[in-house]
Amino acid sequence: MKNFLYDIGTKIYFGEGQIVHLPEAIKPYAQKVLLVYGGGSIKKSGLYDTVTRLFRENGIQWQELPGVEPNPRITSVNAGARLCREHGLEGVVAVGGGSTIDCSKAIAEAAAYDGDAWDLVLKKAPITKVLPVFSVLTLAATGSEMDCGAVISNMDTNDKLVITHPDARSKASILDPTYTYTVSAYQTAAGTADIMSHILETYFSRVGTAGLQDRMAEALLKTCIQYGPIACNDPANYEARANLMWTSSLAINGLLSLGKGTPWSAHSMEHELSAYFDITHGVGLAILTPAWMRYVLDDSSVDKFAEYAFNVWNIPMSDDRYAMAREAIDRTQQFFTKELKIAAALREVGITEDKLEIMAEKAARTLGSAYKPLAKEDVLAIYRACF
Repeated sequence: MKNFLYDIGTKIYFGEGQIVHLPEAIKPYAQKVLLVYGGGSIKKSGLYDTVTRLFRENGIQWQELPGVEPNPRITSVNAGARLCREHGLEGVVAVGGGSTIDCSKAIAEAAAYDGDAWDLVLKKAPITKVLPVFSVLTLAATGSEMDCGAVISNMDTNDKLVITHPDARSKASILDPTYTYTVSAYQTAAGTADIMSHILETYFSRVGTAGLQDRMAEALLKTCIQYGPIACNDPANYEARANLMWTSSLAINGLLSLGKGTPWSAHSMEHELSAYFDITHGVGLAILTPAWMRYVLDDSSVDKFAEYAFNVWNIPMSDDRYAMAREAIDRTQQFFTKELKIAAALREVGITEDKLEIMAEKAARTLGSAYKPLAKEDVLAIYRACF
């Protein structure tokens, strides 16, 4: 196992009614904040009224940035950063899912920069200061409520890239499972697939001596398999929503990658799909992941896939490790398509073949450190296997 430092600065308030603690979490850091949210669902649910009432009652001033997109745009980041500068805001409060939280992190990183925030994403300029970020989660999926990364899209250049800074991790996150009751079955399924992908990205690692992390990963995967379909079919099931919400956070807060590194593969390929076709991230991951698994299955990886088969899918141990591996991959795909009812092919979500070459070329630039390095031709083959 590799050496590591683990230091999480996020205070988690988990459970129904924990929103009352939001002001006490904010006030040590800020008196004036930017409230960031998406398409207005928090107003329909009453959450907006709750948050703003708490602000008023506790003397917290705020400005608002509504309308954050599902794949958050750099234009929204620039607008939010500008509001922070113009009004001397001291913190950013995200109320929503991963896209809203990602946008808020990038805003917090860009608030002290006078130029285009895309410069920070491209590392053309350094991040010199990060405003404190706070989050109120309404969708279990990305785990952005407890990590330090953000994924931002530039639709002018068809790029979807990660910006990371340790200070962008939320100072506090409110995790109330009841806030996810109104999430549609489609988004719940996509979120479950996203959570599973985060786990699988670190589970399939070339470091084979981190047994504890792998056992935790398997438990989290089995939690998704158990509770994802329940949440889709019974949206107000607190047990299912609570287990998915906490799994979402643990999947990507660094716990599973300690001592292993992060040899991610499917995410880099999916980011290109979202950048060019603006599809739902978790849906793209659910389509790509089984194809990626089949492509990288060989003598060097078959033991890991057999381990996955036995410990996650309860497939009996066999001398034929390839048979175990293939059944596990098939079971993974069937879970996505049959249990979660996610599309099985890229063409079903509007992806066209005319962009495959450029998407494969761009994805391959970040895949050299993946579980198995993939060149453009490899990515292209995986894309085509998904049609």
